[in-house]
Amino acid sequence: MLHIINTIVPVFAVILLGLVIRTTGYLPPEITAPLNRLVYYIAIPAMIFKALAKASFSAHFDLRLLAGTLLPVAIVFAVSAGLAALLRVPRGRRGTLVQSCFHGNLGYIGFAVVFYLLGEAGFTSASILAGFLMLLQNFLSVLTLELFSPDPPRGGKAVFVLRKIVANPVIVSAMAGIAFSLSGLALPLIGERTLAILSGMALPLALLVIGASLSPLQIRSNLKYALTSGAVKLLVLPAVGLAFYWAAGLDVDRFLPGLILLASPTATITYVMAAEMKGSVALASAAISLNTLLSALTFVFWLGILH
Repeated sequence: MLHIINTIVPVFAVILLGLVIRTTGYLPPEITAPLNRLVYYIAIPAMIFKALAKASFSAHFDLRLLAGTLLPVAIVFAVSAGLAALLRVPRGRRGTLVQSCFHGNLGYIGFAVVFYLLGEAGFTSASILAGFLMLLQNFLSVLTLELFSPDPPRGGKAVFVLRKIVANPVIVSAMAGIAFSLSGLALPLIGERTLAILSGMALPLALLVIGASLSPLQIRSNLKYALTSGAVKLLVLPAVGLAFYWAAGLDVDRFLPGLILLASPTATITYVMAAEMKGSVALASAAISLNTLLSALTFVFWLGILH
């Protein structure tokens, strides 16, 4: 249990540091945005490609683990859509609420917890899962916002869906790393060291950027729906995943990277999608901020149960 606390506390201490230095003006918005692009498009993809290119794909890929990670997301998508209807959530907020219930922050928080808790082997397994999981999350998020959009359907939204999938750097780097691993080629030492340097800045910068992007002031006006999304995303989704893993007979060491990804808080990209597709940006901001803060407790809860 001490190992879990010693992992989670430093991760969220750096996130809170990002919030503090943004509030005090040391990390203004005009710097945060370029840093986010640097992490999202270069540092994290380099880290993912390096881990997968060096690893044996067959040793880390498990079809039961993949199915047990993807199916819970699809189930929670359907359940949260029904819950939003039951709660009579206004149509303008419904799509944002639903996507906040299943779209997790894998690249920044999920990867950080996996890497610092499970090391390189766990990160490799998580990287494989994340490539497929992000495909599903992006597709369901756009589908949700389209279904509950206050505007009539537009042809341009199909282009938006395709762009979010094809241009996603995590998906691209994961698929490229898998292809390199399957090729049997060895990563040149120069390439490996270059990727190692880029990888070294990925997680620290990612956590600082997450903290700097939090908006605690939005939480109060959207507290009811933000708490609802948090209960589903941080408790229900990991519980469904855990049930699938146990039913598949997977050992804890095998499924733990997947469970950490499922237990990750609402992704920051939900804000971008809400803005692009006429969702509620205020609710997205509140859900991201509240669920990120609450996930410090729920990570300890889930990992403590398994410990």
